[in-house]
Amino acid sequence: MRNILTGALCAVTLALGASAQAETRVTYKSAKTTSSYYQMAVQIAEAMKAGSNGDIIVTVEESQGSVQNVMEVRARGGDYVFTTPPVLVRLAKGGKAMFEGKGDPAFDEIRALFPIPSLTMHFVMSSGSGVTDFAGLEGKTILLGKGSFGAREGAKYLKLFGLEGKVTIADVELSGAVPALKNGQIDGFVTAGSFPAPNVIEAAASTGVHVLSLNDDQIATSKRARLVIPAGTYAGQDNDIITTSLPVVAYTTTKMDDDTAYALTKTYWESKASMGAAAAWWDGVDQGLMGHIKGKIHPGAVRYYIEAGFELSDAQK
Repeated sequence: MRNILTGALCAVTLALGASAQAETRVTYKSAKTTSSYYQMAVQIAEAMKAGSNGDIIVTVEESQGSVQNVMEVRARGGDYVFTTPPVLVRLAKGGKAMFEGKGDPAFDEIRALFPIPSLTMHFVMSSGSGVTDFAGLEGKTILLGKGSFGAREGAKYLKLFGLEGKVTIADVELSGAVPALKNGQIDGFVTAGSFPAPNVIEAAASTGVHVLSLNDDQIATSKRARLVIPAGTYAGQDNDIITTSLPVVAYTTTKMDDDTAYALTKTYWESKASMGAAAAWWDGVDQGLMGHIKGKIHPGAVRYYIEAGFELSDAQK
């Protein structure tokens, strides 16, 4: 009996050890808990667990922004995944802009895994304002928000399109945009995030809005990627909206082993349809976004992309 019990105990111990060894734990650093990108991170964590039958466990960490995410590469290990626009990775590697004087060899080891929904510009005008193009913004009151990418980008566009000083900028936080639009305090607001954007959905359903489209010259002037928000995305939207976006990508470093990078990338793409059923912003992610990844993709992820028939550039491999 003693031998039987001892054998059984050894078997259980070995099984538990094998299970623990098979389990891969990853830290995914995304954004503030109040942002849509944090919600996406939670969805990815759930999808990774379900899609891998529990073999991949993702812990989501709040972040104060993409710059912080990149900076933490210097002290993180092979289990670190983070999100950021590709342009920040390029600046970090070159020690430019916000990374000036903060260069580190670790930045050269950053490798892409997969694209996630882009930061999409929305210039949202109330139907009552009568504004249907950028020229119509003159004399109107616009809410840009404070400190966000959307606020900075919105101010940049007003300057680029000759509207600086011709538009009244409302001193209201972006969180108050929809109530301010409802009560006529503002004529419109600017927001950037994945589409469909929750605040634009609310505004379109409650007050009626027109989201402005950019023409080809305006898009070229902005130096951002062109993006189409399909007709019907928002209530009352009968036509496609042509706007700009800032691509966002999930990255890791060469410290991550190839098998983990492969499993993460494969599970992400195979889970995208189910994530899209729960949140429409995933429907905007397709193979076309792969072209926005500038620089190298992790070898483990490359293995999946080749297997799945994705087209990669020589610079990405």
